[in-house]
Amino acid sequence: MTMAEALASGKARLAPCSDSARLDAEWLLADVLAISPGALPARSRQALDEAQRTRYEQQLARREQGEPVAYLLGTQGFWTLDLQVSPAVLIPRPDTELLVEWSRAMLPPKAEAEVADLGTGSGAIALAIARECPKARVLATDVSQAALDVAERNARLNHIANVRFAQGSWFEPLTDERFDLIVSNPPYIAAGDPHLPALRHEPLSALTDGADGLNCLREIVAGARAHLKPGAWLLVEHGYDQAAAVRELFAQAGYLDVQTRRDLGGNERASGGRLGA
Repeated sequence: MTMAEALASGKARLAPCSDSARLDAEWLLADVLAISPGALPARSRQALDEAQRTRYEQQLARREQGEPVAYLLGTQGFWTLDLQVSPAVLIPRPDTELLVEWSRAMLPPKAEAEVADLGTGSGAIALAIARECPKARVLATDVSQAALDVAERNARLNHIANVRFAQGSWFEPLTDERFDLIVSNPPYIAAGDPHLPALRHEPLSALTDGADGLNCLREIVAGARAHLKPGAWLLVEHGYDQAAAVRELFAQAGYLDVQTRRDLGGNERASGGRLGA
């Protein structure tokens, strides 16, 4: 089987289960061959050896079962970072970069700020902020030690030293510390949401609170006040249809300048508010 034939076969197999069948096949084949996808056309007539063909078939079979390409490759790009990912962590999405953009606007690059990322998962948000603001001191927390292991590994791989990690649920690891900025992308999908079955390979606890999708957001918005410095901001990601409810949580908790920003698709995706001085 040549590479061209392998790609054609892979695209045909994945078409019923993926909206990006050709790209998926290219990434999987390139990974098997340990080359970049861009190098595939020049090798289209090259034959796969038996080991490569077997490995490619295995990866295609896993993708046919709905396993995300990021897990099959073990990596996912986010912001300017190359992150390792595993089923222990949620796969970082481009829409979450909105939180990084907003945070960067709050924190000048030379600001010696204290930042906390609650529920860091792969470390995507914490590490992106730390890279953009090298003088900031970032605390990344997660209830899952397996997730923190991934995040710490990503810090080392991306040579980011201004982040520390702590295990615990939401504010438990913060003790009596106060921060210039707190960010979080918590579980916000409601139990029974029709999108959940398609996400079955990702950690359920990182996706849903098992209730209406707002429980974690309620806890974070209410609890962050005790850990923000005067005038500091809390920024959270939420579902496309939750913005009004989340703004109300901020208002009820007494935050000022409550606002929402839209993601790349135009959906209301992140909201924030400022603690009074």
